[in-house]
Amino acid sequence: MNFKESLLFLKSFFRSPKNVGSIIPSSRFLASKMVSQAPWLEAKAVAELGSGTGAITRYIYNEVQRSTKVLLFEMDETMRYQLQSTFPAFTCYPNATKLVETMAQADVQQLDVVFSGLPFFNFEPGLRDTLVDQIVKSLKPGGLFIAFQYSLQMRKTLSEHFIIEKIHVVPLNIPPAFVYVCRKKETI
Repeated sequence: MNFKESLLFLKSFFRSPKNVGSIIPSSRFLASKMVSQAPWLEAKAVAELGSGTGAITRYIYNEVQRSTKVLLFEMDETMRYQLQSTFPAFTCYPNATKLVETMAQADVQQLDVVFSGLPFFNFEPGLRDTLVDQIVKSLKPGGLFIAFQYSLQMRKTLSEHFIIEKIHVVPLNIPPAFVYVCRKKETI
């Protein structure tokens, strides 16, 4: 992470604190913890919601197979443009609430993993429910939802839709974060 990225992130936070959630990008410790949870050799398609300046995207880039499709979602136009420039092999989109629709346009049937840096608990309940619904619909049966949050407030909501396999605490992040590793429930 360089000074220019940190400044861009800080500006975005001040413009829209509820959507950004922190004053600085995720630490390398947080990014590494999240990305190391994914089954990279099997992943055919993944998405990252709330990609920001690419703190986690960099780690995805270093792990992803050449044939894996990667969809990035970032509302902030400046950050989205920077992501597309830095990661031209990945495709960037503005609206994670249209995840399933975007997947259809990108010819992606199901996702193996969804990473998220979205501050879910900052959002209105309707937006939060829409996002969780989109994530559930986008994942293959048994697919992973790996998200960081700054509290355990989403545990109940996530446990209604996923099997929470593990919650990692990452103290070396500002603020310290929790990484939820959730598996989509298999339907009968």
